[in-house]
Amino acid sequence: MLLEACVNSAISAIEAQSGGADRVELCENMADGGCTPSAGTIILARKRLTIPIFVMIRPRGADFLYSEDEFEIMKQDIRIAKSLGADGVVFGILMPDGRIDIDRMKELTALSRPMGITCHRAFDMTRDPMEALDDLIEIGVDRVLTSGQADSALDGAKLIRRLIERARKKIIIMPGHGVKENNLMQVVQETGATEYHMYLTKQVIGSMTFIREDVKMGVPDQSEFEYVQVDEKRIRKAREILDREEGMRV
Repeated sequence: MLLEACVNSAISAIEAQSGGADRVELCENMADGGCTPSAGTIILARKRLTIPIFVMIRPRGADFLYSEDEFEIMKQDIRIAKSLGADGVVFGILMPDGRIDIDRMKELTALSRPMGITCHRAFDMTRDPMEALDDLIEIGVDRVLTSGQADSALDGAKLIRRLIERARKKIIIMPGHGVKENNLMQVVQETGATEYHMYLTKQVIGSMTFIREDVKMGVPDQSEFEYVQVDEKRIRKAREILDREEGMRV
């Protein structure tokens, strides 16, 4: 069973690999659900990792309906990710009515090869998951990251299982969002998936000795002297859970 770690930085990617992740999805700006990381982030991650790196291609947060300029940015970011040694890319584009934007997705897919391709949780915002799945199979992407069009993959487990059955191994269905160590086994049992996407983090206190509390750089209730990083220990625990389940199936 494959464990993909969602990571918010190159340092988090290194932690994920140390914990036993099989692949990372490299992002930035997790407050918006993940956006495209910087070139420097990709370069350092590629230098330090031996496991596959899939790069998020998302120019902004919010919806998945993009302007022509945003679409151009996505194409440029795919070219950059490929040139920097990424193993795959992660993207999704929708039409205003909630269907998959087949033409644009085909264009990005062709541009991305030979890298691997995941359609991210834009899939969870489509009007009809079975229609969207059929469209993605036609486009030729490799996998779909989904919470089963629910607030968590556990809540959407029934739909995820239906998607896996409909996919008939033509495309990989990867549960993600809200999958943690304490519910991973239940998600495994209820979906029957073979790949799992997890964002397992810890709060890190910075090393500043001079702290000015009266000035804020970002969100008012957020500390300027702490940050979120992927937790190697939590990744290792999840890896052990999947290894045990895989051993039982054998």
